[in-house]
Amino acid sequence: MGSLRLASDTEGRLISLRLAVGDVHGWKMRPTWYVTYEVHKRGVLPKRRSPRLTTTFETEAEAKDFARARLHEGLIVFAGTINPHVPRQLVSSHDIADWLADEQEE
Repeated sequence: MGSLRLASDTEGRLISLRLAVGDVHGWKMRPTWYVTYEVHKRGVLPKRRSPRLTTTFETEAEAKDFARARLHEGLIVFAGTINPHVPRQLVSSHDIADWLADEQEE
């Protein structure tokens, strides 16, 4: 596991970066995509929890692979880019199949 370093972003806020082997200039890229999917209820839980989970990814291709796997499990899935990434994109659960098909046509 890489070491943790502090740096400042374009607005001067401190952010943490994790040094990773084999990444661009030794720094791990910030995630720019997220995939949110429903979670099946399992048994009785002692406390309430969100019915959804979100996972972040560095590339759109990684996000699509993950979303495809959750969709094959029969889960409701949506995705998008994380601010401040531009252009902003939001892929609704209705449009997920088209978004995944775009990659296969290229």
